[in-house]
Amino acid sequence: MSGYLLRRAGQAVFVLWAAFTLSFVILYLLPGDAVSAKLGGGEGGITVTPEQLAQARAEYGLDDPLPVQYGKRLLSALHGDFGRSVTTGDGAAHMVVSALPPTLAVTGIAVLLAILLGGGVAFAGTYTRLPWLRQLLLSLPPLGISLPTFWVGLLLIQFFSFRLRLFPALGTQGFASLVLPAVTLALPTAAIIGQVLARSLRAQLTEPYAETASAKGASRLRVHFGHVLRNAAVPALTVTGVVAGHLLAGSVIVETVFSRDGVGRVTAAAVTNQDIPVVQAVIVLAALVFVVLNLVVDLLCPLLDPRLAAARTPEVARG
Repeated sequence: MSGYLLRRAGQAVFVLWAAFTLSFVILYLLPGDAVSAKLGGGEGGITVTPEQLAQARAEYGLDDPLPVQYGKRLLSALHGDFGRSVTTGDGAAHMVVSALPPTLAVTGIAVLLAILLGGGVAFAGTYTRLPWLRQLLLSLPPLGISLPTFWVGLLLIQFFSFRLRLFPALGTQGFASLVLPAVTLALPTAAIIGQVLARSLRAQLTEPYAETASAKGASRLRVHFGHVLRNAAVPALTVTGVVAGHLLAGSVIVETVFSRDGVGRVTAAAVTNQDIPVVQAVIVLAALVFVVLNLVVDLLCPLLDPRLAAARTPEVARG
């Protein structure tokens, strides 16, 4: 097991390095930079001399050759320092970490709702004997995947905020402000989980062990819930780890639509202002969340299906 964890740790380090490197190359290939935009493109008619612009670029290390900039930023990032925001002057890592709690609150509730909604629809759709109800329930996940996130958010605001006045449309204050953003994030995630789980449930229901359990007198509910669901949950759990990692990216849209504070709004502002240190901090954070969630999923899957642990044992022995 230790060999497996070491290999996964090595893969995690590689993913984080690749995320940092690719983001650095792509961002620095873009025309212009944040310093030029901040000092040279003022709407108030501010005139900046070339000397002042060169001094500001030197202050942020933008006058060094690109390989030198990369080496310095990578070395600093290894110590958790992504530099200072060109726009605000605050530490980029501090800005992202400070904005994280509101985003984690929304995404945490969204993941829970997605599992409950997606799992409930998949279970009910494969359990019911009514053809019309089965068709209705199993058609919901593909529909949910096709709905644009921003459109869902605007629709929820229109109905639950403006018409029913049940939840606030904007802001970050109180639990009520979490409901609509969390539902907006949860619906497409629940659709993916429901689609994968429904397909897996239908496949497991045709396996010999399910027929054997029924032949021994187990009720249909016990076969479905006690035997089939556990094995069918492995693919759904795997895809949950993947889509949950993407919720941080989805928060950019949701926090913009609902005017919430969080990593999403910090990211949107940093991209608009070409604030490279902040953007890189967000990208590395998203990669870290993705890596950690997938490692947790890999460790949980053998608990659901012991055959996975048995299949992994030779790999661990060789490692």
